[in-house]
Amino acid sequence: MKNYFTFKHFRGDLFGGITAGIVALPLALAFGVSSGLGPSAGLYGAIFVSFFAAMFGGTNTQISGPTAPMTAVSMVIIAGIVAHNDGDISQALPAILTVFILAGLMQVGLGLMGLGEYIKYIPYPVVSGFMTAIGVIILVTQILPSIGYYPKEDVEYVQQFKPIAQELILENILIEEAGEGILVLEDFQETVKRAQNITPAQILKESQTIAASEASGVLGAIKVFPRALKNINWLELMLSLCTIIIIFGFKRITTMIPSTLVALLVMSGIAYGFGLDYRPIEEIPSGLPIPNLGIFTDFELSAVAPYIFTALTLALLGAIDSLLTSVVADNMTKTRHQPNKELVGQGIGNTIGALFGGLPGAGATIRTVVNIKAGGKTRISGMIAGIMLFIITISLAPVASQIPAAVLAGILITVGISVMDYKGLKAIPNMPKSEVIIMIVVLVLSSVWNLVYAVGIGLVIASLMFMKKIGDLMASSSELKSLKDFEDWDDEMDFPQNLKEEVIIKHIDGPLFFGSTTDFQQLAAQIPDKATTIVLRMSRVPYIDQSGLYAIEDLVCGMESEGKSVLLVGVKEQPKYMMERIDIIPDLISEDHMFVSFSDCLRWIKENVEDTHPV
Repeated sequence: MKNYFTFKHFRGDLFGGITAGIVALPLALAFGVSSGLGPSAGLYGAIFVSFFAAMFGGTNTQISGPTAPMTAVSMVIIAGIVAHNDGDISQALPAILTVFILAGLMQVGLGLMGLGEYIKYIPYPVVSGFMTAIGVIILVTQILPSIGYYPKEDVEYVQQFKPIAQELILENILIEEAGEGILVLEDFQETVKRAQNITPAQILKESQTIAASEASGVLGAIKVFPRALKNINWLELMLSLCTIIIIFGFKRITTMIPSTLVALLVMSGIAYGFGLDYRPIEEIPSGLPIPNLGIFTDFELSAVAPYIFTALTLALLGAIDSLLTSVVADNMTKTRHQPNKELVGQGIGNTIGALFGGLPGAGATIRTVVNIKAGGKTRISGMIAGIMLFIITISLAPVASQIPAAVLAGILITVGISVMDYKGLKAIPNMPKSEVIIMIVVLVLSSVWNLVYAVGIGLVIASLMFMKKIGDLMASSSELKSLKDFEDWDDEMDFPQNLKEEVIIKHIDGPLFFGSTTDFQQLAAQIPDKATTIVLRMSRVPYIDQSGLYAIEDLVCGMESEGKSVLLVGVKEQPKYMMERIDIIPDLISEDHMFVSFSDCLRWIKENVEDTHPV
């Protein structure tokens, strides 16, 4: 590619990359904490995804890294795999990162297959409902840490799950014995022996895992909210509220300095400087990031297999997220991105990031806009943003580890508020009812059930509604006429009046596909017994699928069995090719029954159709 890397705009790229990196820092930390993998995962994701997505991507000014949608889906994956590993994050990490790598590789595959061009066809109501649900999920789930309530540390709440924890531990013992071939139903001595070795610490740990799982997600947070209100940590709440106020308030003063960074520095400085008894975030490892070789040494297909579809959803979501940001960048820079190349770049970035324990990411709209406004013009700006975060990580990790968890919760609450699609919500009163239904279904199911299935259900509903609309439009615009009424078709005005009972014309308008074949199949029942010839005018049929082919085949066979002839007029290239492939042409409809224009067809009719009902 010409000018793949150019230092012609290095000064602008340098300022753009540094500014975008600074803006990305608090969000990377916050997304890492929110995901459950810790702040280092957010930082490593921001470093590697930003650098390699810029290097190999197809949008010159794009800044990539962990985003709200990608983090929300990652949370689902992480929580599920951690719960499957008895709450042990270190034990679950190889499987988690393997899923992230799969998602990255899938993105590369999507790009290589040229599917980047098709992402734009995902219906807006599905995207709108999903984005609003992401906002709801982040907002609701961050309320608990913003008031200093952590279900795993609520002794009274955890105690409720001790019986369930003991049951699960015993069940695991039986499963282990069955796997070892020593489980004997007549003699449970070994089981009893192992059960006696269960310690209170094991029961407590299992109870905490169950408690955390029960309190996760939107519904879980709502269920424990009454308990949280009784156990508010007022210092944590004040830190969180002040963070939110600074973020929204500072924007009114100036947008030159990122308000999120200001809030992070001010509130962390106050909390640390005054020696407040606050809860810091998890410690960020200092030094160079190292690859997690457990991905390969501890790989188990059974641990990853249930999440293959989730990995695909993560890949598709990252593709949508990135390409939407690419469109924003195009509009600002008056350039044009390469969608398939962008997917390959994002996939490479996510794959390498996962190897180092980073969260998956995508093109980040706010960071990309900041980069462009600061002077970034080429892919070097995105690489500089990654380098900037890398330098901060290896040099300031001990300092960053002192950031209050409540401050990051406050930052995430503002992210949740801003990521919602208010444009789509405001348009609900004026939107078609079908689109409102799709948006609400995706919004509700994503918020309280499952992000992955919600998007899939939304796409299915949208597809079915679209096909119904197309079928209805085609049925309303297609006509079955005897030769008594030709006001709208000038070339049919001169049709011989003596053949008006013998000839029926069907005007097919639009694609003939499985969503419109039902109405087409009613054609045979509408044809009068007196008619001997049926003319199908297909000049407005650009496309036909297998269902449409068989509908035509059934019609022709039915008409031939009644001694009627079927003529085709104006068949376009694709429908003709498809009919030739299954031998409708020439086995059922010979070449002499096909006409380029209606005038040719009319000439044949005059010569071959007999007036069987003279007036």
